Amino acid sequence: MEKLKVGIIGCGGIANSKHMPALKSQNDKCEMVAFCDIIPERAQKAAAKYGIDGAKVYEDYHELLKDSSIDVVHVLTPNVAHCPITIAAFEAGKHVMCEKPMAATTEDAKLMMDAWKKSGKKFTIGYQNRFRRDTQTLYKACREGALGDIYFAKAHAIRRRAVPTWGVFPDKSKQGGGPLIDIGTHALDITLWMMDNYEVESVTGSVFEKLGHLPEATVGNMFGPWDPEKYEVEDSAFGFIKMKNGATIFLESAWAINMKESREAATTLCGTKAGAEIIGGLSKGPGEYDLVINKTDYGQLTEESLSSAGSIAYFHASSESPKDLECKQWLEAIINDGEPLVKPEQAFTVTKILDSIYQSAAQGKEIKF
Repeated sequence: MEKLKVGIIGCGGIANSKHMPALKSQNDKCEMVAFCDIIPERAQKAAAKYGIDGAKVYEDYHELLKDSSIDVVHVLTPNVAHCPITIAAFEAGKHVMCEKPMAATTEDAKLMMDAWKKSGKKFTIGYQNRFRRDTQTLYKACREGALGDIYFAKAHAIRRRAVPTWGVFPDKSKQGGGPLIDIGTHALDITLWMMDNYEVESVTGSVFEKLGHLPEATVGNMFGPWDPEKYEVEDSAFGFIKMKNGATIFLESAWAINMKESREAATTLCGTKAGAEIIGGLSKGPGEYDLVINKTDYGQLTEESLSSAGSIAYFHASSESPKDLECKQWLEAIINDGEPLVKPEQAFTVTKILDSIYQSAAQGKEIKF
């Protein structure tokens, strides 16, 4: 089998921590042949570390996209650049993996969807948390009806103090927002996916800029003090999402909030047969998640937890990280003409909800879909 040729657009933090190592782990299926970044040194460094011999380096993504040998492009730039680059990649005949969220606005996401549908190529968004052991197990339980009708849920993306102090995270013009669009997007994606419900009736949101501009609030930040003078986004945001069937989701997100427990990329589900909670975040430790299902059994209230004994390191399925599994599934979807696990339509709904929370807060009213 000829390997897929991959081009990387954006060689910053998420490229180095997630995508390029994951692609390298799948070197039987792909090879990285081109790297692009507006800071040439970053692209050169990435090419030297992850690229094939003779890998090309670009400063302008349009030049990279002219290479007809490239099959797949990973768009790993700040949020506001996702739209133009993704559209250009589809017009150039490439498959596209775009890092989350799909876009900074609903309008941009719609343009991306239109370009994808015209292209006939594969498209997915980087929601790697779907590939964790706990989320995969809970998803299976939900599909088998173990929770019954899920009518209420919470999407958790709370950090007590973990404001990113690198890159462009506090820059609204490049990111489109703060914790809501950055980590709230993961929690919402997991929750909607578990419920298998993307039919939204309305959204009401509250967005707060309470701590970001206070020098004293930076004390204890996990990544060191941020600069209050350059902090342009919200520090917390909340959404009340009502679905067409009456189900309700409460979304909470924060980089900085005076709340004791951190919970991130996590969900709480309440069904007619049982409930479930995924518990994880900085309060537990990076990458550590518990799954607890609560119900009634034997005339008693009971709780069931996912056992750590279910994971054996040398078995193939459990030795791969979520980012590696995400990458593997994506590449196999291209090779075998299958569907990626994260479907564009699902990611579009996530972006539309997040955008509506910002709109609702700004306008002081409920946003109807």
